[in-house]
Amino acid sequence: MAKTLIAFFSRADENYFGGAMRYVPVGNTEIVCDNIRRLIEADRFKIEMKRPYSPVYMSCIEEAKQDLRAKARPELTALPESIDGYDTVILAYPNYWGTMPMAVYTFLEAFDFSGKTILPLCTNEGSGMGSSEREIRRLCPGAKLKPGLPVTGSRAAQAEPQLKRWLSANGLLENET
Repeated sequence: MAKTLIAFFSRADENYFGGAMRYVPVGNTEIVCDNIRRLIEADRFKIEMKRPYSPVYMSCIEEAKQDLRAKARPELTALPESIDGYDTVILAYPNYWGTMPMAVYTFLEAFDFSGKTILPLCTNEGSGMGSSEREIRRLCPGAKLKPGLPVTGSRAAQAEPQLKRWLSANGLLENET
């Protein structure tokens, strides 16, 4: 059986939910990834910055904007030793300024994804996938990039039907349509 890795960036603390700020102990993207792991057999890797953004939402988005403008590659706390044993990588992240957080760029640039299938998943509050799919294609030219799944972050805990359809359409979940 093909081996799958769920690699994700997620942020807890103060988050934006459809017009209001709310503190969450677990980020929306992590909630979605935990649901995926209940549905399929996969390894899990959390992409974490050595120097995380502020827990205050407005400060966090300013820091993320500065990193995007600087094309920063934040240092991560760790990386998998290798991704060679994986055929499929579910890459999950929140939409930061119309693309992926720069820490996800750091992760992608650390490995050769040639011959692997990448399934992008982006949590957001209405901005969809942004330019993230185009960026993944640019960063991972040898990978097979499948259509991404935008998930409304404030509905992350209720996304299971959407996840089942997406996983099934990509051959990772049997007997689901």
